[in-house]
Amino acid sequence: MKTKISLLLITLSLFSHAQSITEDELLHFGTGAVISGATYALVYGKTQNKSKAFWYSLGVSTLAGLTKEILDESAFDGYFDGREFAATVLGGLVVSVTLELFVGNKKKKQKQKVSALRYEPIHNILSR
Repeated sequence: MKTKISLLLITLSLFSHAQSITEDELLHFGTGAVISGATYALVYGKTQNKSKAFWYSLGVSTLAGLTKEILDESAFDGYFDGREFAATVLGGLVVSVTLELFVGNKKKKQKQKVSALRYEPIHNILSR
């Protein structure tokens, strides 16, 4: 599943080389990344569940982007800017995927190391 999503994102990025990115969209991307990272850290710290942390962090950054664009549309007589919303969601997605890939792998490595030591033959231990 992760491979399919990665290939889809790479393919979509190849078609968008002619798009210009404004400074405001970069700010939206950064805001989505910060919100997603903070949410991931909080949820993973409480639950130790990578799947829950991923979906909550992505959901909160998406909700933040949607809320901001709806408020811009209603409060400032503006319009719903889909590019800014997409930038916020993409920032959240990048951080969520990155954290899911790299958080929590230390425990698995430690368990493998402990289990390898546990089943080592006694003559190997005594010959040291």
